[in-house]
Amino acid sequence: MASTRSTAAVPEVSLPSGNARPMPAIGLGTAAIFLPHEATRDAVLAAIELGFRNFDTAYLYRTEKPLGEGVAEAVRRGLIGSREEVFVTSKLWCTQCHPDLVVPSLRETLQNLQMEYVDLYLIHQPICQKPGPPVFPAKREDARPFDFKGVWQAMEECQRLGLARAIGVSNFTAKHLDRTLPFATITPAVNQVEVNPVCHQEKLRRYCAEKGIHVVAFSPLGGQDWTGKGNAVLESEVLAEIAKARGKSVAQVSLRWVYEQGVSLVVKTYNKERLKQNLEIFDWELTDEDRLKISQIPQKQLEGGAFMFAPEGEFTSVDVSEINYAEE
Repeated sequence: MASTRSTAAVPEVSLPSGNARPMPAIGLGTAAIFLPHEATRDAVLAAIELGFRNFDTAYLYRTEKPLGEGVAEAVRRGLIGSREEVFVTSKLWCTQCHPDLVVPSLRETLQNLQMEYVDLYLIHQPICQKPGPPVFPAKREDARPFDFKGVWQAMEECQRLGLARAIGVSNFTAKHLDRTLPFATITPAVNQVEVNPVCHQEKLRRYCAEKGIHVVAFSPLGGQDWTGKGNAVLESEVLAEIAKARGKSVAQVSLRWVYEQGVSLVVKTYNKERLKQNLEIFDWELTDEDRLKISQIPQKQLEGGAFMFAPEGEFTSVDVSEINYAEE
């Protein structure tokens, strides 16, 4: 089986806070809400066989259970020695973003994973909704004010209890971090946000670097096409031109560019050949000319969290600007 493993070693990053093991620079995303559990379990097994050791899930995705099953099966098969050899991230959903629900929610996640701890636990969105099962899209009247201090202090308790080795945030802008950091006794280790050649996030990445927060990219290949507008990364002529010159795929060029920004990345594919290709980005570099071309690609406008709510109804408990946030 070892012969199927990718030959290029995956670099690791030591997180700036917490006591997690070093995080492999690339991880497998499992935002596969509409796929059967077996698909995620089998993809995790295939990924481990190829050399992946970093896995990203969330309460919202409903993939915590099959991810845990895949890791347990990999241990049984001898593909890895123990659970400690993998880095697992999960996330607290908006309906759980209440100070008294944070620790119980992580305990539920650990029950799903059949693990004693996660390596990294993130606040999924800087948005709070009425407690209950995740609903997508949510009712506008179910939005609640976000208690940044109370929720973050509860996240810190997760780390102190040993349920999470490190804690962080996702989809936070500088404004959200400004509302969290003044009372944080543990600085978020990570801010997971969209980063790719059409979404550079330069200002936010500089802010995070100044504050000692490591940036992890989701949607490094442009994300899923929910709107029908196409994928501006995979359909980019600039990236296609670079890929042809380098003898790489457009996906590999995009992933390599993200990695060269000092950003770790989470990429979702359950296709075994693409899993292998996604690992093959560490033994070559883009040229200065390539980087210049990518720096000139038009950037998309981020919309904040409005997409999570139904268009009808009113935000009765929060200001609409709290929901339609976007980095300036």
